[in-house]
Amino acid sequence: MEYTDRILEYFKEITGIPRESGNEERMREYLIRFAHTRGLECRTDSVGNVCIVKEAAPGKENVSTLVLQGHQDMVCEKTAGSTHNFLTDPIDYVIEDGWMIARETTLGADDGIGVAAMLMILGSELPTGKIECVFTTSEETGMDGAFGMQKGFFTGKTLINLDSEDEGQLFIGCAGGVDTTATFAFNNEALNDDFKVLKVSITNGLGGHSGDEINKGRMNAVKALSTFLASEDGHGLQLVSIDGGNKPNAIPRECSAVIAVPDADATSSRFAEFSKALANEYADTDPDVEFGILPAYSESPAVCAQVTSAFLKAMAACPHGVIAMSRDIEGLVETSTNLASVKMAGDGKIVVVTSQRSSVTTSREEIAKAVADCFRTGGAVVEHHSEYPGWKPNPDSPILRACVSSYRKLFGREPQVKAIHAGLECGLFEEKFGGLDMISFGPTLRGVHAPGERLDLASLERFTAHLIDVITNCNQTV
Repeated sequence: MEYTDRILEYFKEITGIPRESGNEERMREYLIRFAHTRGLECRTDSVGNVCIVKEAAPGKENVSTLVLQGHQDMVCEKTAGSTHNFLTDPIDYVIEDGWMIARETTLGADDGIGVAAMLMILGSELPTGKIECVFTTSEETGMDGAFGMQKGFFTGKTLINLDSEDEGQLFIGCAGGVDTTATFAFNNEALNDDFKVLKVSITNGLGGHSGDEINKGRMNAVKALSTFLASEDGHGLQLVSIDGGNKPNAIPRECSAVIAVPDADATSSRFAEFSKALANEYADTDPDVEFGILPAYSESPAVCAQVTSAFLKAMAACPHGVIAMSRDIEGLVETSTNLASVKMAGDGKIVVVTSQRSSVTTSREEIAKAVADCFRTGGAVVEHHSEYPGWKPNPDSPILRACVSSYRKLFGREPQVKAIHAGLECGLFEEKFGGLDMISFGPTLRGVHAPGERLDLASLERFTAHLIDVITNCNQTV
């Protein structure tokens, strides 16, 4: 319990540090200051990665170096109407019923709790061999730190990634991924003087992680609203603006559009029918979703009719969700795609961001091409970016055997050994550096990448005991 409490105290400190992807300067300064205060070796690199070293305890000098790894950044999502500023404000959370829960935002336990666990170990007197704690940057937006890391930044050949979200599960493989962005260029046209302007919205969906939770059948607000707008295109709709979703790795919870229509009552009636059907369809997964259509005012012109029609047809046709399940690992999503966000760029462009994942490289390439073709048919310029490799499972891994044995000894039951559909930096480390023996595990998190993200405190205690047992009994010699 003592070590668990220390982790939790470090994590509480971390929730007060702004650390959205690309804005990790203060987190990096915190880590460097932590190391210098304790006289620990600390190194950084040109992309902001930090490595803090804990030297071997007496008698452990011949134990091979162990690498612990997590990422500094967090996904920053908040509820509609929240005034939280992720550049300045600490995360507001509550502890109740055994959970640490963010109120109106993401909590950042992904991966702040892994960072906190490493800080606890670095600041402890635990009898371990040499440990290198590696804190990477911008994992959530493209694994920038892992991509930019140079060989030699860490020296150990056994690595424990602390970025998983289900206690009792040991991960030895992950999907690879790529983002696909489509840009529609348009000219303006004047709003029809006889049309009525409306704001139509879908809000308060549950959302979630586009890897871990893509198979849970949750509503995609961007996909849903685009489908309705596409059906209205035949009734003479003019599109003024559209805004939905935020991050490539989050299922969009909200989407809104300003439109002009010839018959506001008819459009409102059709939207009411559409909303009722959608609410019934997602009653179990998104019970709190809200639908709105209200009179609005706009001085902005509309998107030209030709691009509006092509854009909405492409959005309605774009696939979203699970494409294929693994034939080798029961229950594992093999391939998926997420229609993540749509934004008006302000310079006569509409930008759509999607992300594709698969544990099979050719399948990832195929679904990315299918999504690209869908948008190119509509006249969009399409780019693929932020690609990262998968991590092939090694069932004969020595660190896996050590972790399974430890878990069995501590808790009297077998852990689940799995691969994960989310992306982990392990695959990139293996591709870049090779020869690594790796595993990933962590405490139980729920609602990751969505407001209300929460950490199960009982699982944190088990995770802590397991991690300590593994690192203090890892006796492979150099």
